[in-house]
Amino acid sequence: MTQGNPFFLLDVFAERKYAGNQLAVVRVKSPLPDGEMQQIARETNFSETTFITSDREEGGGYPVRIFTPEREIPFAGHPVLGTAYVIQREIIGRPVDSVVLSLKAGRIPVSLLHTERGIERLTMRQGEPRFGQFIPHEGAAEVLQLEKNALDCRFPVQEVSTGLPFLIIPLKTLEAVRKARVHEEKYRTLIETTEAKALFLFCPETYRNENHLNARMFGGYYGIPEDPATGSAAGCLAAYLLRHDYFGAPALSLRMEQGYEIGRPSLLFLDAKRGEDTMEIRVGGRVIEVARGVLA
Repeated sequence: MTQGNPFFLLDVFAERKYAGNQLAVVRVKSPLPDGEMQQIARETNFSETTFITSDREEGGGYPVRIFTPEREIPFAGHPVLGTAYVIQREIIGRPVDSVVLSLKAGRIPVSLLHTERGIERLTMRQGEPRFGQFIPHEGAAEVLQLEKNALDCRFPVQEVSTGLPFLIIPLKTLEAVRKARVHEEKYRTLIETTEAKALFLFCPETYRNENHLNARMFGGYYGIPEDPATGSAAGCLAAYLLRHDYFGAPALSLRMEQGYEIGRPSLLFLDAKRGEDTMEIRVGGRVIEVARGVLA
């Protein structure tokens, strides 16, 4: 595999193959213009495709670019973990405890847990969260075509970002999560007024008893009608839970499921703690290689 640009197809946040969130990672050995990278992401049609643009660290990390089918974005969770997996195995070639990615959003460190089976879990530390505007519960309910009482109005609907902003929407039940459907016209009207362009809804009821939260993500603006696992949003949610004292504790260690409604069950691990003026947010999960090849 010395000619052309190798690519790897991965399942991220997956406990087994063909679950979790799909990712294509391209190791760029021959230059690719921006337009071609965007076209490859569109042809791949996963939620994101990443490009490792150099085998050498630059500015303290391996340079990586992330594209959705619609546009380049500064940060996303499962692409960070999947790309770190490829860098460790294909570029570094030996077990290491951490890999740093250099993204448009900044440097993101990823820690790797190795066992006899290989890389058991990858975990990334996300940026310091930013909290944005509040959205009325009625407006969020209308966008999701739900009754207002389906939302847990003890907690706000709010924009949160740890690198990529999401609108966090608390729901009461798993039934409400399952029933949610985006009203396209009201969604487009909403995101004209918000920094966040993707909706992340969650509830404390779960499909599996050992998990703590269930979530769904809708991101039509990015060409992602629904995402099976969203690491960046998971970090935003962890910050939101701490900020609004959802579990009544200054530190959290949670298992979050996502993707069940679209047949791609995913498992994400959220660890977060609140300091006096800061929050430390970590999101982790497994990565499984599905296939590899070379770009034509």
